[in-house]
Order: sequence, then structure tokens, then C-alpha cells
Amino acid sequence: MNVPEEGRPDRDSGPEPADESVLHAARALVLADLQARGATAPETVSLLEEAVSSRRWWLEQWSDGAPYVPGLLAQDVQDALLETYGRWPLCPHCDDPHALAVEPELGPDPHWVCEAVGEAIAPVGSLGPGPAPDPAPEDS
Repeated sequence: MNVPEEGRPDRDSGPEPADESVLHAARALVLADLQARGATAPETVSLLEEAVSSRRWWLEQWSDGAPYVPGLLAQDVQDALLETYGRWPLCPHCDDPHALAVEPELGPDPHWVCEAVGEAIAPVGSLGPGPAPDPAPEDS
């Protein structure tokens, strides 16, 4: 019989490790935001999957960081999309197109925030429809 370490699930007895459930929940939140803004092309979802894989190692190293994973994953995807897709998600309130930021940068309960006016727009995972993505600049 496997005896789990203190505070760690027995990986042979449960349906999935706690780290995986944290990652799956965070992935679902970011995917919901991508869907709300029409950014679920296969390439975009692949970027999300790559970000989840990167955060898996991070979470294994620091399990106390579990509450921070949704915000970090949202930032990872946002950074990856900037190079290939453009700024995402765009602020739905400002005339000058700019991307929303995730706040806190490292903390629980992350929100998409318009930094121009300092207003929280929505929790990560709860974005509503908004402006179309800002296309990435094309190479000359």
C-alpha cells in the first residue's frame, strides 16, 4: 500500500493528482476567455497547451503556488499570442486599442484589468464578448 506524503495525494489511488486538477481548472478558465473573444484557432489552443505544460513543472516545484496558476497561465497565453496573434484580449471600453492586463501579476483571484483607467473588467475565465483581436504585425 502506498502511503502518501503529508499533504500530497496518493497518485495511485485518486482519479487525478491535485496538480493536474489545478492545471485543468486554470486551462478551462483561459480557454473560456479565448472562446469569448473568438480566439480559439487550433494554433491558439496549441499555445494554451504549451503554457499548461510549462506550468506543470512550475506547480510541481511549488505546490503552494496553486492559487496563482490561473493568472500565470492567462499571462503566459497572452505573451505567446502577442508574437503570433496580436494583442489579446483587447479592452472593450477604450477607443485606443490596448490589451487588458492580469492583476495581480502573482496572486490568487486574477482579473483582467484596463490599466488605462484602473478598472477591473472581469475575472480570468469570465470575459464577455469584446473587440476582435489586434492582428500581429506582419514581417516586412
